[in-house]
Amino acid sequence: MAAANLLSEEEFSCPVCCDIFRDPVLLSCSHSVCRTCLQQFWETKGSQECPVCRRRSSKSDPPCNRALKNLCEAFLESRSQRASAEFEVLCSLHNEKLKLFCLEDQQPVCVVCNLSKAHKNHNCCPIDEAVCDFKNKLKTSLERLQQNLKALEEVKQTCDETAAHIKCQAQHTERQIKEEFEKLHQFLRDEESARIAALKEEEEQKSHMMRRKIEEMNGEIESLSDQIRNLQKEMEHTPKEPEKVSALLINVAKHLSSLKFRVWENMQKILQYTPVTLDPNTAHPHLHLSDDLTTAECRPQTSLLPDNPERFEVYPCVLGSEGFNSGTHCWDVDVGGSEYWALGVIRESESRKGSSVWDSVWSLHYSKSSNEYWIKKLQRVRVQLDWDRGKVTFTDLITSSHLHTITHTFTDTVFPIIYSYSSPVRLLPAKISVMIENQSVVC
Repeated sequence: MAAANLLSEEEFSCPVCCDIFRDPVLLSCSHSVCRTCLQQFWETKGSQECPVCRRRSSKSDPPCNRALKNLCEAFLESRSQRASAEFEVLCSLHNEKLKLFCLEDQQPVCVVCNLSKAHKNHNCCPIDEAVCDFKNKLKTSLERLQQNLKALEEVKQTCDETAAHIKCQAQHTERQIKEEFEKLHQFLRDEESARIAALKEEEEQKSHMMRRKIEEMNGEIESLSDQIRNLQKEMEHTPKEPEKVSALLINVAKHLSSLKFRVWENMQKILQYTPVTLDPNTAHPHLHLSDDLTTAECRPQTSLLPDNPERFEVYPCVLGSEGFNSGTHCWDVDVGGSEYWALGVIRESESRKGSSVWDSVWSLHYSKSSNEYWIKKLQRVRVQLDWDRGKVTFTDLITSSHLHTITHTFTDTVFPIIYSYSSPVRLLPAKISVMIENQSVVC
């Protein structure tokens, strides 16, 4: 130890890495180098040379310089002890080591401080124990922070998934909107072409009629001219005045009369209106919705959906996109192929997670495998909500027979709910009708 203290750090440093020797080896030229540094140097140079004097080593595995290794280890230990002594904190009042910790004043103290008036009768413990207690408290706080960090990371992951899903939703919805408007544009283009074609056809007919009439008139004019030349002095027969041809002009009124209304009237053949549209943000991950958001079918999940609060977690359910808090509302549902279904309304504030979701659902159910609280198999069902009177009525559309009525005093907004576990369940379009009222003016 004394010999190590007499030497400087440079004398214990490797000439290659310039750090304290680690496992030094002794070369035949008497120079010493770290074993790892020597192997790397030889691999780089491609020859067994001394990194200091460049003499070729006669041994591929030089022996360890144990004396130098022991001195280096002693030097490192001495330096560590000196560093600990340099950083040791002393009491500013008594110049003694701070070996105790006052639990009441929450500060380190020396033995003299512990006996002084300032800390007399105070609870003190060895500073190592206090450090250990603080480390345990910090560890507990760190664990809580790590748990909070993990929770935040999970929420962030959910937010990232939701953001990605929102982008996919927007792109898919934009594509659907463009497709629907393209259908309308194509319909209008076809209507335009058909009406222009009808106009051209009438124009050709009328033009052909006029050409034929003009030819006849030219013949009569030529014939009359000949008669006039032959009978300039004697005109015994006066020619009849040519008859004017009627209905030769384009029937403009036929083509333009209520044009927009007539086109809209024809559009009813391709238009559909459903009183309820399904909300994909509430659909269970296994419940697939059609592009027009009118059909729900339970099938294996094919894409990752965000676990947003509105989405059902346990049951394959989906809500309508619009809630009701007053008035009377009605929608028809085709359930013919499904073996497990339920129709009705649910309170808006009801949680979509867990199995208690049916606590605030007023519905009609059907199950092939159950005989209790279920009705016969149906094809089409009408659901009618009278929010003000507190009634939900179910009707068989095929036979127009009443099935069941649920009474309840509604206080919250309710949404249409559909449960489907097997075959598709489809919302039926409502009939669209046009009524024209004739208004008479009394003068």
